Amino acid sequence: MTDSLARLSDEGVAIWLDDLSRKRLTSGNLAELVRDKHVVGVTTNPSIFQKAIGSGDGYEAQLADLAVRGVTVDEAVRMMTSADVRDAADVLRPVYDASNGRDGRVSIEVDPRLAHETAPTVAEAKQLWWLVDRPNTFIKIPATVEGLPAITAVLAEGISVNVTLIFSLDRYKAVMDAFLTGLEQAKANGHSLATIESVASFFVSRVDTEIDKRLTKIGTEEALDLKGKAAIANARLAYEAYEEVFSSDRWKALAAAGAKPQRPLWASTGVKDPNYDDTMYVVELAAPGTVNTMPEATLDAVADHGVVRGDTVTPNYADAKAVLDQVAALGISYDDVVQVLEDEGVEKFEISWKELLETVQQSLDAKGGATK
Repeated sequence: MTDSLARLSDEGVAIWLDDLSRKRLTSGNLAELVRDKHVVGVTTNPSIFQKAIGSGDGYEAQLADLAVRGVTVDEAVRMMTSADVRDAADVLRPVYDASNGRDGRVSIEVDPRLAHETAPTVAEAKQLWWLVDRPNTFIKIPATVEGLPAITAVLAEGISVNVTLIFSLDRYKAVMDAFLTGLEQAKANGHSLATIESVASFFVSRVDTEIDKRLTKIGTEEALDLKGKAAIANARLAYEAYEEVFSSDRWKALAAAGAKPQRPLWASTGVKDPNYDDTMYVVELAAPGTVNTMPEATLDAVADHGVVRGDTVTPNYADAKAVLDQVAALGISYDDVVQVLEDEGVEKFEISWKELLETVQQSLDAKGGATK
C-alpha cells in the first residue's frame, strides 16, 4: 500500500502529516504513520488545534487541572497545544536522530492575532521554543511583511523556524532573504548553524481556488482550460527561485559554516475541487529537497493510487511561466490574488484561534476555572 509513498520519499520528498490531536497520539496512530507510511514530520496550525481540542477527545483531565489552577484561557490553550506538540516531538525523536535533525520535526504556530506585529511575534516564538523544550520543534511564523523581520530575529536566536502562509514568489524570495540574514546573525551571535533548521511553507491549493474562481467568471474556453494549473505552476516557479538562492555565493558561505538550506514545504496540498485528481498537489510537485505536508486523506490517496513519476518540477519551469503569463493575459492580477490569499489566510487562522479560545473558556467555566 505504501509503495507510492516510498517512491516519493526516494525522490527526496519528506512526507509530513498536516494534522495533530491528542487522540492521534494516545491511540498510537501517529507512531503507526511513521512506521508504515513514511511520515517523518508533523505540522499544526490554529485550525487543526481548534478541531482537535474542540472535539474534547482526550483533553478533559488536563482541562480539569487547568481549571483548578485558575489559569487564563490563553495560558490553558498554550498548555494543551504545547503538550501535544511535545508528545509528538517525542514520537518523532528517532526520525530526528536518524536524519541528523533534518526531519522528525513538529511545528507549533505563534498566536495568529500577532501576524502583523513583529516584536510580540518574536517574544512568543521564544516563549514557545522554551515551553515545548524539544530540539525537534519548529516555531511557525507567518510570512507577512511584519513577520519577515521576526523570522530573522528568531533564527538569530538559534531557533528553528517554519515560515507559513507564503503565496507569492516575491514574498518567498523575501522569506529566503530573511532566512539568510537570520543565519548570518545567528553565526555572529555564536550559535552553531548546524543545529538550525527551517522550512518555507508555500501554499498550493488555495491559489487554484482563488484563480479558478476568477477564470470561471471570465468563462471563455481559454480561461476554463487554465483551471487547476496555476497553483502547481506557482509552486514550480518557487522551486526555481529556491535553486537560484541556494546556489548563490552568499549561501555557499553559510553552508561552509555548517548551515543547512531552508527547504520548500508544499502546504495546503489537499485538493479543494473534487473534479481534480486528489494526488495532484503531491505527484506534480515532486522534487529533491522538498517537504510535502498532507492531510491524512491526501496521504491515503497517494498511498492508494498516487503515480510518482520522478522529478516533476525542474523540467517544467518554462511551462509554469507560460501558465502564469496566460492567466495574467486574461486580466487576472497575480498581485491581487496573492494578497487576497494572505489576508484570508491570516483571518481564517485568527477565527479558528478565537473559536478555540471560546471553546476552552466554556470548558474552564464549567469546571469553575478561568474568568478571562
